[in-house]
Amino acid sequence: MKLTIDHRIEKRREKRSAFTFFLVVLMAAAFSANAASLPDLPKLIEENGKAVVNIRVEHDAMSKTSLGRQLPDGVPEQFRRFFREMPDGGGSGGHEIGIGSGFIISSDGYIVTNAHVVEDADEVRVIMKDRREFSGTVVGRDERSDVALLKVDAKDLPVVRTGNSDELKVGQWVFAIGAPFGFDQTATQGIVSALSRSLPDGTYVPFIQTDVAVNPGNSGGPLFDLDGNVVGVNSQIYSRSGGYMGLSFAIPINLVKNITAQLQTKGYVSRGWLGVGIQGMDANLARSFKLDRARGALVSEVNPDGPASKAGIQPGDVIVSFDGRNINRATDLPVLVGMTPAGSSVELKVIRDGKEKTLTVSIAELEPQRPEEVAVSALPPSGKLGVAVSKLAPEERKKLGLDDKGIRIEGVVPGSPASRAGLQEGDVLLAFNNIEISNPEDLKEAARQAPDAEPLAILIIREEQPLYLSLQIDDKVS
Repeated sequence: MKLTIDHRIEKRREKRSAFTFFLVVLMAAAFSANAASLPDLPKLIEENGKAVVNIRVEHDAMSKTSLGRQLPDGVPEQFRRFFREMPDGGGSGGHEIGIGSGFIISSDGYIVTNAHVVEDADEVRVIMKDRREFSGTVVGRDERSDVALLKVDAKDLPVVRTGNSDELKVGQWVFAIGAPFGFDQTATQGIVSALSRSLPDGTYVPFIQTDVAVNPGNSGGPLFDLDGNVVGVNSQIYSRSGGYMGLSFAIPINLVKNITAQLQTKGYVSRGWLGVGIQGMDANLARSFKLDRARGALVSEVNPDGPASKAGIQPGDVIVSFDGRNINRATDLPVLVGMTPAGSSVELKVIRDGKEKTLTVSIAELEPQRPEEVAVSALPPSGKLGVAVSKLAPEERKKLGLDDKGIRIEGVVPGSPASRAGLQEGDVLLAFNNIEISNPEDLKEAARQAPDAEPLAILIIREEQPLYLSLQIDDKVS
């Protein structure tokens, strides 16, 4: 009896051993198959890093870019521009150095970066992975999308492959290469956290949100998928400290390709214009407008001379579809309209009095930001006023009811005459010492002719209301 029991126990042990061996083999095979399907990240980074560049920008220390850094400690800025967060780079002689990243899209030297990286640039230097260095020319900048196109005089340069950002999925792995804080060729990885994210200063950009670690200096660098294709351009971070906090935003490459093609051919970007003011919907508004749920873009204002008015769109309409694309959020609409060529005839669907109505609209062209209209700093040579200013965009002139006068205050130096007078960034300056101001050169000349140490009346518009301030120049501006 004992021999029989021992024999049975031995048989069970053999079966267990065989089963355990089978599981080990199966797990090893699964691990090998999974390992074989994983991307070779070191290889991808090595190959694609050759086409990623560092960008060093020298600019006037009194430009509005440097003014943007002169914020008191503790001011919470949730969305910060990478370039404006960079510490001074050791510039001298009234100049400062900023850094950013970029990537080469053509072997003859075209390079993509962010518009804010090369803002107010006096000199642009492009540094490659192999340490070759080139002088760069800004072909064009588009502030509305924060995309810029550079050109260097070179041939046979390594280039990136561009992918299709429309195919991105939430949860998909991505990686970035750039120069955070000046540490060149730094690679980080993460996942796509959200798509079509709208930010306060990115009306025309459906941002890709990721948790890829990016920091000041990564700005303008590429975001890759695991096939080694560029799917976005790193542009902004959400930060209360100025550094990475887990939320990074990239411009989709499909939008970037459209922007850079226009910058290359004509130096500026054309966008479609519908001529409506819109707002988002919440559950209560949706019920009040007889919608089944919160969706669409609620029309709050219609430009009387715009395409929407001519098509019969009315305040209170809820736009739920544009050119066959559903409008789930109000922020979806500007992106679609902006990418529609002027002159295109487009069908859109609105909900009016609880009923769906189809209208046809002919898209017009949004007044483009031509090179001479993109914010240009114009300070008096001695900088005695302590302001950076720019021309007003045509749409802003129209909104304020101005013909050809007025310039925008882009920055104010702390402790300067402008600061003591109470001027603020965003003010529109109409007159200086009773002289009408139409462009930055007018202000420069008016300040030069102004008397010393006397109160001067300046007229501004703040929050769409006219306001007089008194400014006194301590020493004559020459």
